[in-house]
Amino acid sequence: MAVASVVFRGVSYGRLPLLHHPQFPATSVSSRPRKLSCHSKGFTVFARSSQAQDQYSQAQDLFTSRLQDSMANLPKLMEDIIQTSINTGPRGALRLAQGIQAVIGVGSEWLADVSKSTNSSYGLPNQIQVGLLSPVYLRRLFERMGATYIKLGQFIASAPTLFPQEYVQEFQNCFDRAPAVPFEEIQKILREELGGPIDSVYEYVDPTPIASASIAQVHGARLRGSQEDVVIKVLKPGIEDVLVADLNFVYVVARILEFLNPDLNRASLVGIVKDIRESMLEEVDFNKEAVNIESFRRYIEAMGLSRQATAPKVYKQCSTRRVLTMERLYGVPLTDLDSISSLVSSPEASLITALNVWFGSLLACETFHADVHAGNLWLLRDGRIGFLDFGIVGRISPKTWAAMEVFLASIATEEYESMASALIEMGATNKDVDYKAFARDLEKIFSSIQDLDTEIVVAAARGPNTNTTAVSANLVVDERQMNALFLDVVRVSESYGLRFPREFALLMKQLLYFDRYTRLLAPNLNMLQDQRISIVSNRRSSNRNIYQ
Repeated sequence: MAVASVVFRGVSYGRLPLLHHPQFPATSVSSRPRKLSCHSKGFTVFARSSQAQDQYSQAQDLFTSRLQDSMANLPKLMEDIIQTSINTGPRGALRLAQGIQAVIGVGSEWLADVSKSTNSSYGLPNQIQVGLLSPVYLRRLFERMGATYIKLGQFIASAPTLFPQEYVQEFQNCFDRAPAVPFEEIQKILREELGGPIDSVYEYVDPTPIASASIAQVHGARLRGSQEDVVIKVLKPGIEDVLVADLNFVYVVARILEFLNPDLNRASLVGIVKDIRESMLEEVDFNKEAVNIESFRRYIEAMGLSRQATAPKVYKQCSTRRVLTMERLYGVPLTDLDSISSLVSSPEASLITALNVWFGSLLACETFHADVHAGNLWLLRDGRIGFLDFGIVGRISPKTWAAMEVFLASIATEEYESMASALIEMGATNKDVDYKAFARDLEKIFSSIQDLDTEIVVAAARGPNTNTTAVSANLVVDERQMNALFLDVVRVSESYGLRFPREFALLMKQLLYFDRYTRLLAPNLNMLQDQRISIVSNRRSSNRNIYQ
């Protein structure tokens, strides 16, 4: 098969220089006395300055107070460590051994890179000098450690207000991929969860998985009786034990760090770890994913959108906490331009439908789909938009969404003072913000939004036994540039003392996904200004009565 490729690249202009938090010089107070020479009566008088003496006393009082607090908290810390160790059990030792093996593996890669760099005239790059704590090697270590750390890496990537920029950018590349579990083990789990023979529920289960990630594996199947095509999402064996052991370890580390450095308590390090734990454990409970799917389907039906979009039906009779049986949807990702053009006459109209359905769900559903990458957002054979995989969802507060509406509207109208006010309303801060100066900094960032480097790859392939030529296209947007744009907003906001809730990052990430689809399917569409797209929805009056 002959293949020809043509590449069109957009122009990339200079980006805004990175903006950093203002740095304040550290001050230190010496406890050494100042020397006053006095030759009266043949002796020298030593005295402390009054200011230094006061600062020394304050520092001593602070140290004493912290020491007393630490000693008071020590029994509780030891109790937590002991109880967590008991809950973890022998699996903790196994994970420790696996962790050591992963460190050795990534350490070997680092040593190999060091060896290559020593022969270079440019010297050792910074990431190699930092070693395994550099973003690149830490991300590789997380991938080797498996499910928990992959999910932790994805959390880091989606929480730029909590982690340094270089780590957030690197962990965008933390891929959730894992070798398939043997089909015999999948069959064993199915028998255990269904409480009987597999063929009493499914007429056929394909032994070759459709997909395999760190937590679950997906197989195609056909239901007995109704003959409906379904997919079965099966939790991989032992994954819950791994999660519990890993998360307990992370919790203990966080507790020890807070004990050693009480300042971390104000950053709520343990609270962040608890949020991560809750989020991860939700993802391995397929009953909760089923609830998310059904909530979205109720929204689709209540809004009269069933002919425009759908989510897979859940078959409760053959779904459990570890097995999720869903309707099998047939379609193509929104990045498959050739297939999309063969299914619908207007790819732009399909994209507008996807945008309206997703924006509407922000108001009308208890949760919103927080992972609309191309693998989870399809154009189905019947022309509808299919939303897949509700393992990662977000919850948005009314306050955040109200500010987000203003923020998005101000992007479209380029009213940067309104944008600044919306971000100030959304972010937590304990100081007054100069919104006009903030607005000027935001304008500098968003002036570069059209200058992102894009590349459309068009491939033409002629079949061996036909004269027809299939044309497909894919959009390659430099993800680092897209993420850098968002990080610029977060960084300049933080320089004004703002801290955003995590749902802001989740929302922005989905908007960046939709921006990519727009560049491919409807390059002339402005999704923030087009009147056919309802960002500021008029569905408020009915946004909660779906559940009443």
